[in-house]
Amino acid sequence: MWALAVRRRNQGFAAHLSASVRSFRSVRALTAEVLAEYDVDADAAESAQLVVSELAGNSVRALGDHVPLVVEVYATAFGVAVNVHDPDPVLLPRRRAVAPDSAEAESGWGLALLDLLAPGWQIRRSAIGKQIRCHLAR
Repeated sequence: MWALAVRRRNQGFAAHLSASVRSFRSVRALTAEVLAEYDVDADAAESAQLVVSELAGNSVRALGDHVPLVVEVYATAFGVAVNVHDPDPVLLPRRRAVAPDSAEAESGWGLALLDLLAPGWQIRRSAIGKQIRCHLAR
């Protein structure tokens, strides 16, 4: 089972979804499509797709399949804003003690990827639960 409801907004969209492979695929495609409409270059759009995938995937790993999420993507004057909301205000992303490029790390690349693509990303509590806010430069 999967669900996806999209609201177009100024320079972007907000997608309400039940997390699944199919909904993730749709949101990634929508990210590329909408950012192209607003003349965001292909590299920045691809980075936004990676960030959307990583944040949504982290929510599924932490909260389980079919978790309700809200994904927002907007073209801005300075780049691309990506916000992902999930329903758990308490469970926050944590960096692992093992470096992601270590031979012992089976996972853990997500937050390092965010640091690289969207330095200064933030976590905020929201009416939904929590929101991870990222800004990617053009």
